[in-house]
Amino acid sequence: MWKNIVAAPADSILGLTEAFRNDPNPQKVNLGVGVYKDDAGKTPILACVKEAERLLLEREITKSYLPISGDPVYAACVQKLIFGEGSEVVGSRRAATIHAPGGTGALRVGADLLHKFMPAAKVWLSRPTWANHKGVFATAGFSLGEYAYYDPATKNVDFTGLVQSLKAIPAGDIVLFHACCHNPSGVDLNHDQWREVVAIARERGWMPFLDFAYQGFGIGVEEDRYAIEQFAASGLDYFVASSFSKNFGLYNERTGALTVVSPTAAESAVAMSHLKTVVRVIYSNPPAHGGLVTATILSDPTLHRQWLAELAGMRERIVAMRSALVDGLNARGVAGDFSYIKQQRGMFSFSGLSDATVAWLRQHKNIYVVGGGRINLAGLTSNNIDYVCDSIAEALQS
Repeated sequence: MWKNIVAAPADSILGLTEAFRNDPNPQKVNLGVGVYKDDAGKTPILACVKEAERLLLEREITKSYLPISGDPVYAACVQKLIFGEGSEVVGSRRAATIHAPGGTGALRVGADLLHKFMPAAKVWLSRPTWANHKGVFATAGFSLGEYAYYDPATKNVDFTGLVQSLKAIPAGDIVLFHACCHNPSGVDLNHDQWREVVAIARERGWMPFLDFAYQGFGIGVEEDRYAIEQFAASGLDYFVASSFSKNFGLYNERTGALTVVSPTAAESAVAMSHLKTVVRVIYSNPPAHGGLVTATILSDPTLHRQWLAELAGMRERIVAMRSALVDGLNARGVAGDFSYIKQQRGMFSFSGLSDATVAWLRQHKNIYVVGGGRINLAGLTSNNIDYVCDSIAEALQS
């Protein structure tokens, strides 16, 4: 079958990780894949996760299937997390949440559901966006467009261009946003800008779809859901894809959720009925373990507090690495102002490094960076920060 078929290209990010793993150089540094690392360069299992797993092991009495939509306690915990305790959306029951296999699975379920009822719609993505967004929505059958977002000259949001783009998108189309910690730029909208975006959505009549993969990695769990809350208050229909890979460290458990918000509880029930039909033909029902771990932590006050503290520690380490990188480049006399890196949020930064510099760093210093200059700050540690700063300085000064 495969004799006359050309091999598919490697994923731009996961392929980079494979090359890193095969690199024998002991000084190699991976600043590519979006996985949190501690200061020892390891992806840790959170202590609250280990305790939740211990409790689950003691209490577990069956390995039977979960419902198609997943564990209802998990869904309730997800809604409280993304909307806030006491949210009107939760109280009015106008949100329908299903447990999905990771944030990518949530995006795909949402894409298939939307394409079922809006096949002629176009999906609009920020320029730039996470590369897999394009594959997920194109494979679901949508044509794609881009809206202005990042200005490489100012290293900030091109808000004038963004507003112009959003006002030109026709009613009935779908617009995907990063709710916080924009990937790959690290540049987020402020509160005033989010309120204007919501106003445009109401005026124009397109469907908002928010990718919420990094709650708690920006400013904090409550602060990072500002966009979700503003769309909730608008009364619009919208979608939220959540991931717990980063903020719970549940990468290989593929734990995510898709939440469909509607104006009324009755409409939400209709949405849930169709969510189940989509899930049934993709994966039938979700894997249990990661969702049960998450629900155990979020529903236990002691574990919840422990999780918030561990999450804060991860967030603060990334902030510290941002400062260390900027200060390290300045100390080496590298030309240019890199202070914008300190203002960005989440794990990622558009570093300003050119593709030529990225290639030089990989070839000569075994430092792996995604094309376009996106770096994962969590890949920096106290042991490699000087080597990385020295290497970037050499690359930019050579």
